[in-house]
Amino acid sequence: MRVRPFVTGPIRAALLVGALALGSAAPAAGSPPPATRPAPADIKDQLAAIPGMQVTEGTGTGGYRLFRLVYRQPVDHGDPSRGTFGQRATLLHKDVQRPMVLHTSGYWLMGDNRSEPAAIVDGNQLSTEQRFFENSTPSPKNWADLSIAQAAGDHHRFVTALKPIYAAKWLSTGASKGGMTSVYHRRFHPGDIDATIAYVAPNDVDNDEDSAYTRFFAAVGDATCRQRLTAVMKAALGPKRTALAAKVAARAQSAGETFDQTTGSADASLELAVVDGVYAFWQYKLASDCARVPAGTASDTAIYQWLDGTAGFANYTDQGGARFVTYYYQAGTQLGYPVYDLPELAGLLKYPDLAAPRTYVPRSIPMPAFDRAAMPDIDGWVRESGTRMMFVYGQNDPWSAEPFRVGSGNDAFVYEVKGGNHGATIGGLAAADRSAAQAAVRRWAGVSLSTRSAFIPGLDGWTPLTDDPRRQGRTE
Repeated sequence: MRVRPFVTGPIRAALLVGALALGSAAPAAGSPPPATRPAPADIKDQLAAIPGMQVTEGTGTGGYRLFRLVYRQPVDHGDPSRGTFGQRATLLHKDVQRPMVLHTSGYWLMGDNRSEPAAIVDGNQLSTEQRFFENSTPSPKNWADLSIAQAAGDHHRFVTALKPIYAAKWLSTGASKGGMTSVYHRRFHPGDIDATIAYVAPNDVDNDEDSAYTRFFAAVGDATCRQRLTAVMKAALGPKRTALAAKVAARAQSAGETFDQTTGSADASLELAVVDGVYAFWQYKLASDCARVPAGTASDTAIYQWLDGTAGFANYTDQGGARFVTYYYQAGTQLGYPVYDLPELAGLLKYPDLAAPRTYVPRSIPMPAFDRAAMPDIDGWVRESGTRMMFVYGQNDPWSAEPFRVGSGNDAFVYEVKGGNHGATIGGLAAADRSAAQAAVRRWAGVSLSTRSAFIPGLDGWTPLTDDPRRQGRTE
């Protein structure tokens, strides 16, 4: 890689001319030695010198140093006088002359993995926890301060703070909600980032129009697989409903979990898990897993275990859903939420109105009317002004039913992994697409197209599913 010198071009020439004019030859005998330039400060010291930044060094690996950061952010970027909160982040530091990848989780911090773009460009990586998740939460919590613009302001301040240290190219990336987050940041602060690689990021432009999902489920996979899924869903909400609801109730009681604040009952949780089950199957599984779908005549235990492993009954309790309140608040106020028809379940649904974000947000939290302008604004910006953007989708992932689309001439691309699910990556693309995508990422990062990074055990192996918090509520 060609490394940019510390001083370049006309500035360097001017300094050289000035030095010659001042007679900067070898010092005369007996004169004191020239002053030596002090060694650059250690990266930890540089980070700690940023106002509002708390730095703790962890255990690095594979040539990376690991830092855990807490950065003081304004609760309201429009009125900083309203107080601050600490936003958590992790930094994988390799070299200040390497590119930086801003990895937006969209949720809480998932681990210390290196994202695919960071591996492709052999770069540094800053991973952020989203505001209002886990420890990155203001106190007191005013839900009116949770918006895509406020979160984009958080990332803008992080970039502004670190760019004087990491002056090479900046990329951003994220998966699913994290991919959406990276796009929103670009829209509100387009000068922060040189390019964005968003994985499996849905784009719900019109929250009232979700027929794309209904069409998706009518065509995904092959007819045999769809029939197997239909049979097990109909059995679960038909003849086996009472027995399965009893198992859901027993599991919750054993775990000390309740339904009072969310779904209202074990039976309602069962229904939601079944309806979400077909979505979760295609989100997390592959067509080859169709053979493992139990028959509608299978035992109660077999069907229960399959549903738990696919949708995760823990996600449909008050306690299991608590970690996702922030997501559901955002889905119900700005992001949108998929609602789809499953005609094959006609007459079996008792609680159709529960399939909505409000079900999972406690009534003590006020939710304003849905912002119908937010997503059309994002979509329009991506199509018209979204340069150097890449979207990677899985063909069989339900979240691909409403994808982002890019404008021609914007140096932007949309790729699809054939047969892929919510774990689609550049590495999973067909050979020609994979090479083209990797070349674009390296070009955007300003590194050699031959740049390669060796696999680092314990650090690499990232996929979008690494950033998927819902997998934590499933039994697999």
